[in-house]
Amino acid sequence: MATTTTTSTTAPLPALGGDSTPASLEARDVSAWFGDHKVLDRVSLTMPAQQVTALIGPSGCGKSTFLRILNRMHELIGSAALAGQVLLDGADIYDRGRRITHARRQIGMVFQKPNPFPAMSIYDNVLAGLKLNGVRATRRERDGLVEECLTRAGLWKEVRDRLRQPGGALSGGQQQRLCIARSLAVRPRVLLMDEPCSALDPTSTRRIEQTIHELSQEVTIVIVTHNMQQAQRVSDQCAFFLAEQGTPGLIVEHGPTGAMFTSPRDNRTADYVNGRFG
Repeated sequence: MATTTTTSTTAPLPALGGDSTPASLEARDVSAWFGDHKVLDRVSLTMPAQQVTALIGPSGCGKSTFLRILNRMHELIGSAALAGQVLLDGADIYDRGRRITHARRQIGMVFQKPNPFPAMSIYDNVLAGLKLNGVRATRRERDGLVEECLTRAGLWKEVRDRLRQPGGALSGGQQQRLCIARSLAVRPRVLLMDEPCSALDPTSTRRIEQTIHELSQEVTIVIVTHNMQQAQRVSDQCAFFLAEQGTPGLIVEHGPTGAMFTSPRDNRTADYVNGRFG
């Protein structure tokens, strides 16, 4: 699949967090609660740099909770608690000395439902993260960054002649790619995606998958998906989550995607990827 490249000659803005190279992400013995209800039990997973890791499993097994833990969104819920570590290139993002904003600059998030700022222009949507973080840039730098990020998100050719139109006027698939461009503008090292194609038509889904493929050498990607064919198409490795009979979610098995689908070690994995439950 051909990789789209930007035509901008403007020097890129520096990463807000300093280093903009893809980072490895590692969860060590992560457990999570909502009040007294334990939803994850000692989950450990390495998500290598420059790879796409797919989190698969039935609804209610903790995949989205785990994803939100990876950039400290879990703690926004008042009743939430967690234990364990999340290491970004070996440094725990939950260390007391690390600011939440620093973690979220380096670990971006794309949600299930596209959430562009509807009254804000396409151009200003891309730059929203810079404004929120007080990053100053010249007009030329802003123009170059908008073109670069929209190109990387596979949207530039479709919107380059209407950058001042509202982001909310785009189609659902275009809005999702706009949200990806907005995330890329702050130079994340990891991009988390929570079922980014679940509300999209097949054509838009294919374009998002192509975008994931093109970005994977530049940004480490972790994606939650219920679509087994999508997991096979886009990911390098998979982790199968399961919560059985009211027990907390855990990882039954993880490994290279090909092996997970053709020769899983656990019968529960085989049953799930072959559609026998879930």
